[in-house]
Amino acid sequence: MTKMAPELPIEVDAETGVWTTDALPMLYVPRHFFINNHVAVEEALGAEKYAEILYDAGYKSAWHWCEKEAECHGLEGEAVFEHYMKRLSQRGWGKFVTEAIDLEAGTCRVRLEHSAFVYQLGKVGRKVEYMFTGWFAGAMDQILAARGSDLRTVAEQTQSAAEEGCDVGVFVTRPLDTQQG
Repeated sequence: MTKMAPELPIEVDAETGVWTTDALPMLYVPRHFFINNHVAVEEALGAEKYAEILYDAGYKSAWHWCEKEAECHGLEGEAVFEHYMKRLSQRGWGKFVTEAIDLEAGTCRVRLEHSAFVYQLGKVGRKVEYMFTGWFAGAMDQILAARGSDLRTVAEQTQSAAEEGCDVGVFVTRPLDTQQG
């Protein structure tokens, strides 16, 4: 394993201890702490209900993040989405690779390698990264809205490296009013 310093800008307020990256407040916690809390809530609510809650919250958060980052860095269109994938990858969630994106069609496909969830939970025989799903639709929809488009999307995880026979996770985003293919 080759090590490197973080590539994202991190500032810590000496008085408050608040961490920021690109002027957005951040939290820095151990992976096991976050995932243990995630699993506890999943066990209490059930995976399906928890996935619904996380989808909506993640959608809203991704929209906000993309809006603020686009403003901060003067980005638009696909550049916003690529910046989002880069920042997610730099923050330890895993490596997010945009395999395809078509803003006109409202579609994208993202591959997830080195998932923090899979590293912590292992091969558990099910999709474990559903927390990320709403992020892709929220990001796509913010970018589409900024372009003046009324098109809205929905995202789903189609595979996880936590499933037997899979080495990576895959997420697909499509227009809201189309059926899964």
